[in-house]
Amino acid sequence: MSATSTATPLGIDTAAVRAAALNLDDGPVTAGYKGQRDAVVAMLNGALATELVCVLRYKRHYYTVGGLQNGPIKAEFLEHARQEQEHADWLAERIVQLNGEPDFNPATLPGRSHAEYDESASVQSMVRANLIAERVAIESYRQMIEQIGDTDPTTRHLLIKIMAVEEEHADDMRDLLA
Repeated sequence: MSATSTATPLGIDTAAVRAAALNLDDGPVTAGYKGQRDAVVAMLNGALATELVCVLRYKRHYYTVGGLQNGPIKAEFLEHARQEQEHADWLAERIVQLNGEPDFNPATLPGRSHAEYDESASVQSMVRANLIAERVAIESYRQMIEQIGDTDPTTRHLLIKIMAVEEEHADDMRDLLA
């Protein structure tokens, strides 16, 4: 390699990378991004809607479950609501990183969400509805991860991270059904 070359031993052309980095309008999305940004943002907005509906469902269950014997279940619902909110925040942040607009429109949440809201009155019905919703979320994330493939490693990593927590939630709800 000559003294004037800007390629690293691994073949990265640092001069080209630095020149492309001057396009500041795209923020963290570089020219090497291989994903279909609009499709990924739409997919993430569907996941965002799902997480927001899950927050609302868990919060409703938390506030409406009764009985002293249900204290641990109530606490589990609240913890899950907090974690679902964290997922929603992560998704909204990623959407913005991809130069998209996170869709928090409450009027369209139910239609965009993969999971359903639930107004069950009995504890067992609440737990069952939450287990179903977690299973829906797990499969939705699995399909999103598959669709993204290797085109967007950051989004893929985020979805895998969220899916792992959803699997824990499903396991918790299954244990509560027993």
